[in-house]
Amino acid sequence: MRWPPWSSNPQDEEKPPQKSPSSWAAPVLPNDWAYYSSPQVVIPTVIMTSTILVGRRLYKLYLRRIPGAARISTSFWRKRSLLGKVTSVGDGDGFRLYHTPGGRLAGWEWFPGRKIPTGKALKDNTISIRLAGVDAPEGAHFGNPAQPGAQEAVNWLTTYIKDRRVRAYIYKKDHYERAVATVYVRRWLLRRDVGLQMLKKGLATVYEAKSGAEFGDLEDKYRRAEGWARIRKKGIWAGETDDFESPREYKTRIGLHDKPDVGKTTKGNTKA
Repeated sequence: MRWPPWSSNPQDEEKPPQKSPSSWAAPVLPNDWAYYSSPQVVIPTVIMTSTILVGRRLYKLYLRRIPGAARISTSFWRKRSLLGKVTSVGDGDGFRLYHTPGGRLAGWEWFPGRKIPTGKALKDNTISIRLAGVDAPEGAHFGNPAQPGAQEAVNWLTTYIKDRRVRAYIYKKDHYERAVATVYVRRWLLRRDVGLQMLKKGLATVYEAKSGAEFGDLEDKYRRAEGWARIRKKGIWAGETDDFESPREYKTRIGLHDKPDVGKTTKGNTKA
């Protein structure tokens, strides 16, 4: 019983409204469209999306490593170059390249996880390169003897580019899964065209074919270099003119013009 009778009952006093508990699935962002279309939301979203798309595009064009000639995009031929390290020389005009996009600026050979593998780890991870516009003497294979000057060409090319970084300007993929390319290497701070140097030293001839020969825009320069070496009796031109047999003539005579050259053509070649 209340006392005095006229006093109020505390339980009858108005209680403050209780908030209903929020559901865990309730949205935490405003559901007003004006919020999402405001500049404060639209501008950062556009910037972030554009950055992601541009970054992905740049990665595909410049930083994605290409493990073999078969994986080179059709948009790359005649427009792009490949920077990498020569892991082996197969013969006088071919070698294998480990692609290192971005070079040392991208961390290759010094940043953790960007090391160039060796040995069996190189299997299916190198690009077979065929020097454009030149033809070196053929080595011994398929039971046929080597041409004069074949080993000299291999030895010179190995010394000149093995374990060095080179840049290959690619033209096309031939039917032996090789990237035909003009290749440059830095020697004594100078940028040298490898194929041109071979021609000057008489270690190769200009590539002769009825169709499909690739020179870029260097054919005239290559022919002048070959003529210079021929006049001065350099390398393969040192012998008698009547006895000379070009690599193309040699391959045609022994039926090698439709066969891949040893060490630079076979798919899945495990040579580094």
